[in-house]
Amino acid sequence: MFINQRRALQGVQAMHDYGCMGTRNCTGRNIIMTTRRGRRATMRAYVDPGETKAWHQLDCKHVVEAQQFGPEALNVIFAEAERMERVRPGTAEAKVLDGRVMATLFYEPSTRTRLSFESAITHLGGIVLSTESAGEYSSAAKGETLEDTIRTIENYADCIVLRHFQAGSAKRAALVSSVPIINAGDGPGQHPTQALLDVYSIRKEIGRLDNFKIGLVGDLLNGRTVHSLAYVLSMFKGVKMYFVAPQVVAMKDDIKTYLTSKGVDWEEVDDLHQVASDVDVLYMTRIQKERFDDLKQYTQVGAVFQCSHAANNSALQRHQI
Repeated sequence: MFINQRRALQGVQAMHDYGCMGTRNCTGRNIIMTTRRGRRATMRAYVDPGETKAWHQLDCKHVVEAQQFGPEALNVIFAEAERMERVRPGTAEAKVLDGRVMATLFYEPSTRTRLSFESAITHLGGIVLSTESAGEYSSAAKGETLEDTIRTIENYADCIVLRHFQAGSAKRAALVSSVPIINAGDGPGQHPTQALLDVYSIRKEIGRLDNFKIGLVGDLLNGRTVHSLAYVLSMFKGVKMYFVAPQVVAMKDDIKTYLTSKGVDWEEVDDLHQVASDVDVLYMTRIQKERFDDLKQYTQVGAVFQCSHAANNSALQRHQI
């Protein structure tokens, strides 16, 4: 299975309504009047997950947590992603973001995520302002807070893609930003755009998002992608989740409690081969060495589960992704 990440992310990026350029009050909970660049506009504000699932109807479309999205919002995003996949260079559609500026602010290392965002907006005619190792080479090294950095960068860009080493950092940024904040990973917290891409890929490959089995394998404690994916899949009927991980990096209790509250069937298992032969989707993640304080503990679990072992033993189903 391989879905062009750039095209799928273009769909997500194109959904951002850059008409939401209000003051940082746009993250309040009420409908407000706001001013930016000499314009006055009525803004529908960002709200916390659970209060609304109509993300696609908000004016300031922060992407902070996977719980923000409901089925209707996903359908809107996926329809846009499909349209973006058909965009070709030199066409009018390839200039839909002409004159728009996206800032990528990365406090943690990244190759695929940062470049996929930058490629997406570039292919749609936009401009990139980029910094990597922001914690070392930005004003953060001089003691500037994340909030103050966001307040500065929002004056340069129409949206900010943020990767940070602390869980909850994207929400902190959204609470002070007048432009959309897109969470590209906040420490061991979440990675919602990756979850959108994963769910889009699953639907495209197996043709449905309900009544299937998925095995989530690897570092389920620190793996932000599995956290976001579990939250998104919880809204679909008949999804059975298997959690396959060493005990030291088992799935977080709060996520398991959330899934139970939503009636999701989940099970923790030790045998990768057994799960691999039974699921429709096998989602492999690496054990995250950088999250371990005790490297001896990492050495004990770092290579416990490898997909190649299951594949070599013909454990994978023929239709599986």
